[in-house]
Amino acid sequence: MSYHPHGTPSFRNLIIRPMWATMKAALRTIPFIGKLKFLKNNYHGQKADMLDEKTRERLDEDHPSLSQKFSADRESSAIMPFVERPVTVMYPYERLEDLEPWLFVPGNYNGRIGVIWETCTACKACVRACPNDCLHMTSEVRVNVLDTTAVDDEWHGYGSEIEVGGYAAKPRLDYDEISENFDLVTAHDAAPQQYDFAEVIDITGDIASVRWTDSSQTEDIEISQLKPAEQDIVSGRIDLGRCMFCGLCMEACPFESFFMTNEYDGMSGHSREELWMDADRTRVLPSVHQERVDMELAKRAQKEIKKRARKAAKAES
Repeated sequence: MSYHPHGTPSFRNLIIRPMWATMKAALRTIPFIGKLKFLKNNYHGQKADMLDEKTRERLDEDHPSLSQKFSADRESSAIMPFVERPVTVMYPYERLEDLEPWLFVPGNYNGRIGVIWETCTACKACVRACPNDCLHMTSEVRVNVLDTTAVDDEWHGYGSEIEVGGYAAKPRLDYDEISENFDLVTAHDAAPQQYDFAEVIDITGDIASVRWTDSSQTEDIEISQLKPAEQDIVSGRIDLGRCMFCGLCMEACPFESFFMTNEYDGMSGHSREELWMDADRTRVLPSVHQERVDMELAKRAQKEIKKRARKAAKAES
């Protein structure tokens, strides 16, 4: 699926818009004609910050790089500012989708691997399907997808329970605001974590004593504010240095937890170790593919209902 609104297949998006944008780009390379206003976009002639902070500290205030103007396909010079010449996009300081709205990454592009870990069952079908041995399994504490449902949801109550010695999760208050501003396509960091995890020390009535895993501090909190969490579910670590982005892991996943995202940069480093991406870096927020999460949730809930029915029938007999 495409994450850009212009990614919907239509005659306008597939024929008219690319032809018009290509013609404008060609006309902009012609002297004088390329200066016509209707051929320019809002990024033409604007100053672009091409320097990082450390480089800026080493340069003088009169350095020409600080005052130079850049655009996506044209550039002027300090000697002859009225003459423009065609140039390429100043990647990574400029990105195509930021400069031209119609230049989106296609939906069938195989970028960085993204995984909805909440629906992963650690069946290791992806590990067996990978021809380059890119996937490795590690442990992770997280919330089961059945425990993410709301109280008024039809599948609520079919997950696990909070027990002494187990793990519990508290939803973060600022998660909704952070997730709205998180762009899976352009993000170079791990997806925002939806929960804070803790070890359950003791339970007295409706109050649970927990020890938070990130700070090791203890706190008494109402059980109604917590969700059960598990550690025995296994997550994956992906070596992008060996990955050839074939998508076989996505096709092999029986739970549709694996996706090939549209992220095409942010996957480089100065060493091979930096290309090892743990579960937090490959995480895809469930809201991005909510329809797949709902399908898996309904399947697991039906399985749990039948399991409880068999257990009740066995107890009666």
